[in-house]
Amino acid sequence: MADHYDLLVIGAGPAGEKGAAQAAYFGKKVCVIEKAPKPGGAAVNTGTIPSKTLRETALVFSGLRQKGLYGIDYHVKPNITISDFMYRERAVVESAWHLIDENFSKHGIDVVQGTAKVIDGHTVEVTRYTETRRLTADVILLATGSHPLRPAEIPFDGEVVVDSDDLLLLQAIPGRMIVIGGGVVGCEYAGIFAALGCRVTVINARERLLTQLDAEVSEALQADMTRRLGVQVIVNAMVTAVRTEGIDKERIGVVTLADGTELVADCVLYSVGRVGSTQGLGLEEAGVRANNRGFVMVDKNFRTTVPTVFAAGDVIGYPALAATSMEQARVAICHAFDFKYKNQVALVVPYAVWTVPEIAMVGETEESAREKGISYEVGRSSYRINPRGQIVGDLDGFVKLIFRTADQQLIGCSVFGETACELIHIAAAVLSFNGTLDYFIQSVFNYPTLSDAFKYAAYDGLQRLSKRTSQHTSLRAVDAES
Repeated sequence: MADHYDLLVIGAGPAGEKGAAQAAYFGKKVCVIEKAPKPGGAAVNTGTIPSKTLRETALVFSGLRQKGLYGIDYHVKPNITISDFMYRERAVVESAWHLIDENFSKHGIDVVQGTAKVIDGHTVEVTRYTETRRLTADVILLATGSHPLRPAEIPFDGEVVVDSDDLLLLQAIPGRMIVIGGGVVGCEYAGIFAALGCRVTVINARERLLTQLDAEVSEALQADMTRRLGVQVIVNAMVTAVRTEGIDKERIGVVTLADGTELVADCVLYSVGRVGSTQGLGLEEAGVRANNRGFVMVDKNFRTTVPTVFAAGDVIGYPALAATSMEQARVAICHAFDFKYKNQVALVVPYAVWTVPEIAMVGETEESAREKGISYEVGRSSYRINPRGQIVGDLDGFVKLIFRTADQQLIGCSVFGETACELIHIAAAVLSFNGTLDYFIQSVFNYPTLSDAFKYAAYDGLQRLSKRTSQHTSLRAVDAES
């Protein structure tokens, strides 16, 4: 007879962990199934935490943060390997494993290692080596995450042509790198490896990097990467072929563009999207629908086409952020068991990109506001005029507020520069309570802090609005006189 639980969770990444803990918190009997030897999913093992730790290490070793302050030009010593930088990364990852295990233990959650297959809306088959067992539950939560897209025509070999999962396993830092794709992962790794002394070229099919961001921020990133890191950025460029040449350690990657241009590098990172990790899960046979990229289809409550099966996190696609994955899983569990605790993911979700420098946004951009026909104004404040910006040596960062002209209500914010991914939560909080620029004007911000830039961005916005109003008044007066 199969072991029975209230909840079976497939996947021990951010969504799986938090969904399991949510159910256990309310007294449900929970089991988590994870095929990897360690918990944490891509966030802990191959993506978020490793890459951000490597980024921090690269910034320290390169002295990049100090260049704006002291004008000192640091260089990472030649022949240094990625593993030389990974001690801190291993320590952080191992700590994350321990914390997840501790969380499972604290909540009395069973953990089973093995490959899961959904048999029906209540049954999961788990295989480990040659042993197979069946588990049953009232509810199943799919939280298997995603993995890099690997088109058949791209000759991935894990050494010269790699995806983001392979990248941190390289034996040495390449002298030259080509990054195909100007999205989040591509831009983050471009900055990290450029800081480590690698000559990086980014190829993007679109007209600019990170098109989901405010265009002003995207352009500032490209300019900063080019000027400060020496990254070459090629936009509006289609890659028609990727191949390798040479033998053994002398191999190189060759990337051909649509116009016939050929670029060569020691390493080619292919980073053009991700797909849902649903292969082998048996979803089709069980009646759970997924799209052609493997992302599970869910309703607003994260319920799949099988009423007792829910899904959350990267396995359902956009926005595919660890932060939203956790909240999606909590909401899914609350709906699955009718817990009167949390009925939806917050409508205001901050978005962070750990490029060099950091970028973050929340709410509308100028482009989205125009598309929606919103009458808006902007307010900006540069880190250059901020004492803390001067102290930390970031003179190019800025805060940009977008607000409605009618009532000065904040509708969006972008931050570019040091600690942007932390600062954005201030704007997110104001958006959450439908606040206006008056919040920033009336508030007291510690001095000297980068947070104080919000106040001066608000002042700038009010000045712009005042000038616009005066100009309109003058034009009306001229029209009346004529």
